[in-house]
Amino acid sequence: MADSPWLVIGLGNPGPKYAGNRHNVGQMVLDLLAERTGSRFAKHPRAQAVVTEARLGTLPGGAPGPRVVLAKPTTYMNTSGGPVSALAQYYGIDADHVLAVHDEVDIPFDTLKLKASGGEGGHNGLRDISKALGTRDYLRVRVGVGRPPGRMDTADYVLRDFSATERKDLPILVDDAADAVEMVVTEGLLAAQGKYHPRA
Repeated sequence: MADSPWLVIGLGNPGPKYAGNRHNVGQMVLDLLAERTGSRFAKHPRAQAVVTEARLGTLPGGAPGPRVVLAKPTTYMNTSGGPVSALAQYYGIDADHVLAVHDEVDIPFDTLKLKASGGEGGHNGLRDISKALGTRDYLRVRVGVGRPPGRMDTADYVLRDFSATERKDLPILVDDAADAVEMVVTEGLLAAQGKYHPRA
């Protein structure tokens, strides 16, 4: 389907208690994308998620970008798969047009990595999505949050808010991640990787 919409998922946990956590950076990116498109999230009738539909970015020549469904599951991170699968079925979106935006401890803070398919790297939200979709062949924008200091448990680390120092640069990171999502849907994954992956 040439005009198939994209399903862009911002991963995180629901409620104000978790809103500033490192684990919720994907939802921060989705909030910015909704703000950019002037759209508002609303509860979906068939999935445990809040969604908004929009056109994202601009195509060459100035035409509006592709149709996207921006979605934030209202389940906890570890059970993100059900909402993603339900939304993909509802909108008729194949896995190659599903893009998950999520935190990544294996990448330094303030760094982005983009990929299609592959393993989940111990990320329970991604693992549940892969299981629900029946494939790992969906796209990811991985937002680096860095490794926990010392012997801190990874789960404790991602469920803490960004540090005061990180919060100074967080708006730039979220903005870059939103730009990366736009570039993936308008120009393709390879173009976006060429821009956002640091040169060796």
